[in-house]
Amino acid sequence: MKLSVIVSTYNSEEWLAKVLEGYCNQSESDFELVIADDGSSAQTQALVNSYASQFRHPIVHVWQEDNGFQKCKILNKAILEAHSEYLLFTDGDCIPRTDFVAQHLKYKKKGHFLSGGYFKLPLSISKEITFENIKQQDCFSMFWLLQKGMSFSFKLSKLVQHSFFAQFMNGITPTKKTFNGHNTSCFKKDLLAVNGFNEAMKYGGLDRELGERLNHYGIVAKQIRYAAICLHLEHSRAYFSEAERKKNTAIRDYNKKHKVIRIANGIEKL
Repeated sequence: MKLSVIVSTYNSEEWLAKVLEGYCNQSESDFELVIADDGSSAQTQALVNSYASQFRHPIVHVWQEDNGFQKCKILNKAILEAHSEYLLFTDGDCIPRTDFVAQHLKYKKKGHFLSGGYFKLPLSISKEITFENIKQQDCFSMFWLLQKGMSFSFKLSKLVQHSFFAQFMNGITPTKKTFNGHNTSCFKKDLLAVNGFNEAMKYGGLDRELGERLNHYGIVAKQIRYAAICLHLEHSRAYFSEAERKKNTAIRDYNKKHKVIRIANGIEKL
């Protein structure tokens, strides 16, 4: 297979169903889905099972017991279970446009990771999107979104599906090229070299910390913010903790200062 898509999720079947529909409608079919499940109930398992026949390759459902926010831990497990040498990371609240996988394959390059973004939707429109809207790609139309009450802003330009426009905007955007857990791809061997995600970190910057260590290792970020598009569905974040955010910031600051590449508490426990 050409690529493994690692989708993180936790007890969010309504959103995950829409995301799975998005992957059912990809222009490129030679990929596997790896569901990185941080302790969801049996409902998520049932949902994943219901989509088993919709994909070219079997869905890999990696589950761990619910013990609080442990996204780094489940992602490290998912990395080991993925069968492809090239991995695309995203979340179970991000609907991919029909060319999402194809764009990541188009721009993949040794010595690089691809830095994508998202277009954020309000809760009302997030709920209104149907499977048919995903199949017809209505929800990726700025005109459809405006009709549904989306406020007009320059950010809508992310939804312009034109290769020359995307290349131009990727070249001039001031947004930093970071490792974004909702839309980033890279080679599995590079993740293994830096020992994967830092399990000492909870919510807040855990993906960017990994990207910073990849940079220290010599892996360069490439901007594809306007080329590979996904829609972010709104939701609450009960797992947010200011204390954990500060702890994560301190870890990142230390690792940047000391050019840390391989952390102790990752895929391997050193």
